[in-house]
Amino acid sequence: MKNVPYSFVLRRLATILAIAILALSLLAAITGILLSFYYEPTAGGAYNSLKMIKFEIPNGWLIQRIHEIAGNGLIGVSLIEIVVMFLGEKFRPSWLTAWISGILLTLTAIALSWTAMLLDWTQVGYWRFQIELGTLEAIPIIGSLLRTILTGGGAVNTVTVAHLYTLHSYVLSIGALILAIIHLGGLLIQEKEEKQVLQETQANLSLSE
Repeated sequence: MKNVPYSFVLRRLATILAIAILALSLLAAITGILLSFYYEPTAGGAYNSLKMIKFEIPNGWLIQRIHEIAGNGLIGVSLIEIVVMFLGEKFRPSWLTAWISGILLTLTAIALSWTAMLLDWTQVGYWRFQIELGTLEAIPIIGSLLRTILTGGGAVNTVTVAHLYTLHSYVLSIGALILAIIHLGGLLIQEKEEKQVLQETQANLSLSE
């Protein structure tokens, strides 16, 4: 019985973090849609369009900042969620859905941040992406294929920006939302099942007394 309060706190904390993850995913998606109205996914237009959003569009800087904070927060909260589930000893078959979706969600959040590094088309983002491409290309067997898919088969240019924008805005964003919903749903279902098991256990103890 001494472990019940501790388990309850971790279980409830995991659920709260899952709600925060879903909220951050929705916030990042909504602000991303608003930014896409003015963002131009081209090598030259990306920097100018983001500059226009920041300085010319009303509250554009705020939307852009919220989008960045939501993306970074999603990574941080997802990592904390995995730690909480691990400390709560939730890695067992009944929590498999929430565990797997949580890990995939964390990887997706990191991938979202990674694909965004070139979308502002700054010198820092450009050369950082070049370094990352060299690392990817060093991966045996699939390294060259990954580079070709990301860059479009040539140098880092407009095609590369378009590919990263597609991955960031459609594939990964939608994937993050779906995983966040699955993760929260899995935690809610398993929490309900644990409450039923606890009630049955308490009922059995009462009968035995």
